[in-house]
Amino acid sequence: MGSTGQFVVVVDDDKSVARAISRLLRAAGITVDTFTSGTAFLDQILSQPAYLPGCVILDVSMPGVDGLEVQRRLAGIPLPIIFITAHDVPEARDKALSAGAIGYLRKPFNTSQLIELVRSVMSA
Repeated sequence: MGSTGQFVVVVDDDKSVARAISRLLRAAGITVDTFTSGTAFLDQILSQPAYLPGCVILDVSMPGVDGLEVQRRLAGIPLPIIFITAHDVPEARDKALSAGAIGYLRKPFNTSQLIELVRSVMSA
């Protein structure tokens, strides 16, 4: 991925979920890059300033660096974040949204809602 803002990143430790979201977005004409850990994504974005997606879809619960920690470490980088989670914990939701997340969806989520949210961010 080289073009700043012209792609979406999906970060989910469950490879099947990451693949399914990627397929869904690609079918909608959206370019996607995937990572299966918060650490791998942070390494990429912090080591290459030109690597700047238009939107990040982050799983809340991941081993090691979870989604909320990824969001915290990216503070200051203008990056729209949509959280996805299998376990809707109100405290995590409040923390994510108060830190600037543009969405917080519970798995299984409405696929058209996710696509609309991503498209609205990518066209802004």
